Amino acid sequence: MTAAAPRSSPTVTVGMPVHNAGRHLRAAVASIVQQTFTDWELLLMDDGSDDGALDSVENLADPRIRILRDGKKRGIAVRLNQALDLACGQYFARMDADDVSFPDRFAKQVEVLQADGALDLVATRAIVIDEEHRITGTCQSAISHEAICARPWLGFPLPHPTWMGRTAWFRAHRYATPAPYLCEDQELLLRTHAHSKFGTVDELLFAYRIQTTKDRRILPKIRRATAQYQLRYFLGREQWYCAALALLAWPANNANDWRKTMSRRSPFVNTYDVAPRVRQQWADILDAVTGSAPPRSVSDG
Repeated sequence: MTAAAPRSSPTVTVGMPVHNAGRHLRAAVASIVQQTFTDWELLLMDDGSDDGALDSVENLADPRIRILRDGKKRGIAVRLNQALDLACGQYFARMDADDVSFPDRFAKQVEVLQADGALDLVATRAIVIDEEHRITGTCQSAISHEAICARPWLGFPLPHPTWMGRTAWFRAHRYATPAPYLCEDQELLLRTHAHSKFGTVDELLFAYRIQTTKDRRILPKIRRATAQYQLRYFLGREQWYCAALALLAWPANNANDWRKTMSRRSPFVNTYDVAPRVRQQWADILDAVTGSAPPRSVSDG
């Protein structure tokens, strides 16, 4: 796959940075291969991995997949900008290396982007899964641009690995480097929301893997980085009211994060109750990409 040439002008380019993705990478790639929309290319941007995970996808041998390696660890933002430079598609899709796209994700997002020429970026709703593929809830989402951008000092409810947008839009704005700690996507939304149009496909089309135990270590750093780039943005535009609200939101978010993590719930999860039909749909999709259904928990009934 490494040496395969890109196909000419696919509709969608998928940029997937990979750093030690472990046992979840193959399922992530398989979920792209199994899309009902087939006109795509996948750029696996290796960011200095040393766990051999990329070897697990070599035997997929799909000419639409390319692995790009330079042996260095340079960060997600740098790898995404590199993927943008290499992208041949009209649209650019984000995805993390441990998540799973539902089969109709690309078809639905391309349909929405083609129907509304003013849309720059469209996400989807997403379930949240843990390390063992169990559903723990759903991500916070908003559907319309107005709802997504209603309170920029609190962030944008637009799950980043579900994004698909116009490649020209991504190239016009690019990811900031050096990027703020683990919030490069939210920084991009803040920087562009005033002159862009965002939206969300109002369907669950993605499984976003979040490790609850990891939240406790990284969340304070994310909150600090978020407050820093928000204050820079708002103060630089003399938006004093928004700057004050961002400053107030910082300790409030930290307190809420602590409360949720102490009860072993992820701060990134919005709704914890998920309908049985969604659980069955996820079991079927997981079986298709891994060959095994997720283990049942007491809360599954």
